[in-house]
Amino acid sequence: MSDIAFASATQLAEKIRNKEISALELLDLYLDRVDRYNPDLNALVVDIRDDARAAAQEMDAAVSRGESLGPFHGVPMTVKESYNVTGTPTTWGNPEWAENIAKEDAESIKKLKSSGVNIFGKTNVPLSLADFQSYNDVYGTTNNPYDHSRVPGGSSGGSAAALAAGLTGIETGSDIGGSIRNPAHFCGIFGHKPTYNLLWMRGHAPPGDVRSSSDISVIGPMARSAADLDTALRVMAGPDEIMARGYSLNLPDWQGRSLNDLKVAVWRNDEMAPVASEVEARVNGVGEALKSAGASVDFDARPDFNPDHSHDTYQNLLQATMAMRMPDEDYEGLKAYVDSLDPNDQSTGAKVLRAQVSSFKDWGAANELRHHLRWAWHEFFKSWDVMITPIMAVPAFEHDHRKFGERTVLVDNQERPYFEQVFWAGLTGVAYLPSTVIPTGLTDAGLPIGIQIVGPEYTDLITIGVAGELERLGYDFTPPPAYMD
Repeated sequence: MSDIAFASATQLAEKIRNKEISALELLDLYLDRVDRYNPDLNALVVDIRDDARAAAQEMDAAVSRGESLGPFHGVPMTVKESYNVTGTPTTWGNPEWAENIAKEDAESIKKLKSSGVNIFGKTNVPLSLADFQSYNDVYGTTNNPYDHSRVPGGSSGGSAAALAAGLTGIETGSDIGGSIRNPAHFCGIFGHKPTYNLLWMRGHAPPGDVRSSSDISVIGPMARSAADLDTALRVMAGPDEIMARGYSLNLPDWQGRSLNDLKVAVWRNDEMAPVASEVEARVNGVGEALKSAGASVDFDARPDFNPDHSHDTYQNLLQATMAMRMPDEDYEGLKAYVDSLDPNDQSTGAKVLRAQVSSFKDWGAANELRHHLRWAWHEFFKSWDVMITPIMAVPAFEHDHRKFGERTVLVDNQERPYFEQVFWAGLTGVAYLPSTVIPTGLTDAGLPIGIQIVGPEYTDLITIGVAGELERLGYDFTPPPAYMD
């Protein structure tokens, strides 16, 4: 039965439609795997199986009547803990929010339920969704299913681990600094960071009825196939209720195109945030595979801006946004500390702290620079359809729960700053670009490596479409051996 557990959501829904398996039988299959594997993995942290089993029975009754609830009819699903799901805690890994019980589903969860998914649990995150690892004092530590001594990524680490281990049919995460993309890379699955504001984020927020969208941050699907990303994005995308008065969705589609007319740029590495040789080789390999399949590929083409400038702009906007999540008392203490810094201190740490408490004038200046970057990318993509880049420097690294300032990442035997690799996420995130991560297979040590496919704004279905073409060329999901019985 492990083959079914690792099938795509698209395949699972087809099996239910064809009555090869019932929604209840499929749910029970995943629940059995959760009971066997999750105690050591700790990917699922909220369990609502009783409600899900009742829902599965209703879904099977609908199949018997010849009715369909949507493209994912009956597919068991878990969601990132940071989404509101009625009757469940939404803590963001913060013990102070342990009693925050959602009274209503997030808007994206409503849309997913309308497509027929059956949500049976929620998956783990780091504190405040702010780490490449997924551990917190509410739920504990999530492990990587390919090696329990290593991280699954963050902040959608529980989501990626559950998918890779065959504990769920499909997932959805969120991303401001690679939080969909780095877990997809570390766990060998597919993940999509959408164009900014393409998916309505209401209900994915800390406690309180927050209706605004956080800068840079997006929500998006995670899966074991590109087809699932395509369907889930179509289900979840669209303007909010106010915008819908005058805007409607009209995304360019990959369907009808082939790799023969695709123009691809490849950014293999950068001295701003060096990646390991084995990661660079995978980026290069994807570029060569596309070239062999008929695409026009250039390994030197770049948008017209300095990577350092892009990263500085991203960091200034990111740090200000992340600081909004701080308790008021902590924020005031941070402001007092920043005021005490030597004005001549231009170290990386000092710059980060100043960005966290930046004035609106400073934020506005950074925002202006961001829009210059957007237009630089826009001009670049007049000549190129997509760009291939790394997303992280190395495969999954070992758990490291030391203070942030004490952590490093070993890149080809050289210690590099822990958060340096947010460069590859921020390169596209700051400019609102869609980015799809695909698996490229396992290393000699049995660990996944992913790469990202980036496109111009609103070409989400194009980057996902290219991911699908690469999947057919062999860049597909490889289950972790320990979970295949």
